[in-house]
Amino acid sequence: MKTLNIEILNPKAQKLINDLADLQLIRINSNDAKKDLLKFLENKRKVKTDISSDEISKEVEIVRTKRYAKKKA
Repeated sequence: MKTLNIEILNPKAQKLINDLADLQLIRINSNDAKKDLLKFLENKRKVKTDISSDEISKEVEIVRTKRYAKKKA
């Protein structure tokens, strides 16, 4: 498969491209990196955690204890 980046200068060309896509000869992908990055960041910001700082501290201490025990052995 070969990928091309095409700049459309004439609106009539858009119809031709859409017709090719309808015939399943080509696939049209949005290649807007900025838009893709913004979507990604919005999705990441929506994720909320219900973990408290105390729970985080406890988990960190557990991991540190395990690491320290391995170094002693």
